[in-house]
Amino acid sequence: MPAPLRHGARRWTNYHGTASANLADLVELINSTADGARAALREVAGDVLALMQQAREVGIQIRPLGSGWSPSPICIVDHGWLIETRRVNRCFQLVAGDVAPGIDVSTLMLVQAGATIDEVNDSAEELGLSLTTGGASNGQTLAGAAATGTHGSVLTAGGIQDHIRALQVVTPSGIFWVEPSQAVMAPDFVADTGSIILRDDDVFAACLVAVGAMGFVTALVIECEPIYMVRNIQKRARLTRGHITQLARGGFRDFSREMALDEDPYFVQVILNPFDPFDKDALLRMLYRRAFDPSIPPPPRPLAGAGYDALTLIGKAMAGFDLFRADILQLAMRAGYAVQRDIDDPEAVATWGHTTEPHNPIANLFNGSVTLARDDLDRAFDPMIEAFISGGGGTVVTLRFMKRAAGLLAPARFADNVVIDFDGPRSDVSHRSYRAVITRLDAMGIRFTRHWGKTNDLDAARVAQDYGDEYQRFRAAQRRLMPDPGDLAVFGSDCLVHLGLI
Repeated sequence: MPAPLRHGARRWTNYHGTASANLADLVELINSTADGARAALREVAGDVLALMQQAREVGIQIRPLGSGWSPSPICIVDHGWLIETRRVNRCFQLVAGDVAPGIDVSTLMLVQAGATIDEVNDSAEELGLSLTTGGASNGQTLAGAAATGTHGSVLTAGGIQDHIRALQVVTPSGIFWVEPSQAVMAPDFVADTGSIILRDDDVFAACLVAVGAMGFVTALVIECEPIYMVRNIQKRARLTRGHITQLARGGFRDFSREMALDEDPYFVQVILNPFDPFDKDALLRMLYRRAFDPSIPPPPRPLAGAGYDALTLIGKAMAGFDLFRADILQLAMRAGYAVQRDIDDPEAVATWGHTTEPHNPIANLFNGSVTLARDDLDRAFDPMIEAFISGGGGTVVTLRFMKRAAGLLAPARFADNVVIDFDGPRSDVSHRSYRAVITRLDAMGIRFTRHWGKTNDLDAARVAQDYGDEYQRFRAAQRRLMPDPGDLAVFGSDCLVHLGLI
């Protein structure tokens, strides 16, 4: 197996051009060419272990690097090493002998840490499987998306980390196979990957949304479901204040009956014009589950990019402006849904893997979000919009809905969640407006969390406050996985120290 490539000191910038660092080294992992999954995992994890032991010896901090997708500086470390995983991207089918007794292997996949959502979707479909949920784009690595708690808008599911059933995690002291207390993989499988079994519910839950603070994830076992398709409806529509109440109360069937189809939607997204949310068009996107039909060809890749990402839909139309009024923003929103997919569109059915696309870098855009209990949306909506406009209101407001997500530090921590995105131009106005919303929610006593991979203005005190007992459990689990303080120090970037995660 070829040794990792050392590219030396350099200035590195993330995919979207929103964060950068002066690196002591950029290290590129080279994948194993072994035929079997067990040998491939063992060889890659061995390379990572050697790098981390070297880093500890010389006092260098490291960060795992997937696609570098997060707009926040969560994945970088100044004067440290970034260890790039993108070539470590194989997906494997598992067989009955790989798993513990009683585990159904038919919907499981083994995914290396550098595999992107797009690559996982393709591999899953070849096996007759689909992911259950996911974010708006598919250029992130699955491991990176899980590590930041990336959510979708599936009404019956949580975040992408909910797919994970086991992980291979490397620390400077060893290679570990982390599972919940109930065994997932067979002991001989784990041994053949060069890993030590660690079955601990809290360590596993901490690793699901690890924010890069629980070692270096090199592989994951994920659970999919039999392949399905979705019917896509996206349209412009006028909403009323009553519709917000309806959504806050979970009346998605009634909302769908009025706006699209008389059936339970699988996915609901609402993009609002905050300057005039009820007298200007909103952008709606709703997906409905359908049985898989192999006769339906994949749709052409849309020129706009990600299928339901507000940044892609209207961001470029808004970039270059620092302040918006209702009519200007409405023109940008109309450009985003220039072509509507209403109930009479015959070409709006595709597999889940074809609902998202990569989009271009978004360096000129700002993104932030808050997640709150869905039933708080009704009382929070008007004050939140008022606060947002008081700051200048530099963008649209997007509502997405989801269940509680797995993981001790999952931002979607309520039984039913509404994720409210503020995606628009990268400007003081956008950031000021976002901060005004946070201040208003705090003043109202409404609990909320923020996305780890977006602009969030978090610090250690606020993280501890937001996550409470689950934060304390995360730190305790971290100490169980890395009891030697020297191991934990290897992951101690400025960002993680600021967040109180190291």
